[in-house]
Amino acid sequence: MTETTTNETPAAPKLRHIVTVGGKTIYWGTGRRKNSVARVRLLVGEGKFLVNDREIEHFFTETLHRNEVIAPLAAAGLAGKVDVLVSVHGGGFTGQAGAIVQGLGRAVSLYDQNLRKAMQDSGFLTRDSRMKERKKYGLRGARRAFQFSKR
Repeated sequence: MTETTTNETPAAPKLRHIVTVGGKTIYWGTGRRKNSVARVRLLVGEGKFLVNDREIEHFFTETLHRNEVIAPLAAAGLAGKVDVLVSVHGGGFTGQAGAIVQGLGRAVSLYDQNLRKAMQDSGFLTRDSRMKERKKYGLRGARRAFQFSKR
C-alpha cells in the first residue's frame, strides 16, 4: 500500500456576515438578551453610532447603558474609527443594551480576527441566558403562591 498525502488547506469559513455594498465592507453581528434582538452593522467611517436611526445619546438616556454599549469599541480601540448602525427591538433598555453589546462584539471580531480573543475575554461574545421565569399553574406568579389561611 502506498500512502498519498494531499496538500489541501481547510476551507475558509463562510463569512455571510461580511457584505460589500458600494465599495464599503459591512460587518454584521446579531445579539440577543432577554426578549431583545439587535442587528448591528459595523463599517469604516467617522465614528457615528446610530440606534434605530437616532443618536446613541438620544436613545439611551442613562449613562450606564451608553457606557455598556460603547465598551466593545473601547476595548478594541475602534471608538471614533468606525460607524455603527443598530436596529434593535423587543424588551426594555437594559435588555436592548445587552443585545447591542453582544452584536457589536460579534461584528468587531469579524472586522479583525485578532480582536476575537479580547472580545471573548471581556465577555462581549457571551449571551446572557437569564430570562423571566414562566408563571406556573396554581400559583400567583412564577413561584409565589396564594396566601394560605388556616381559618
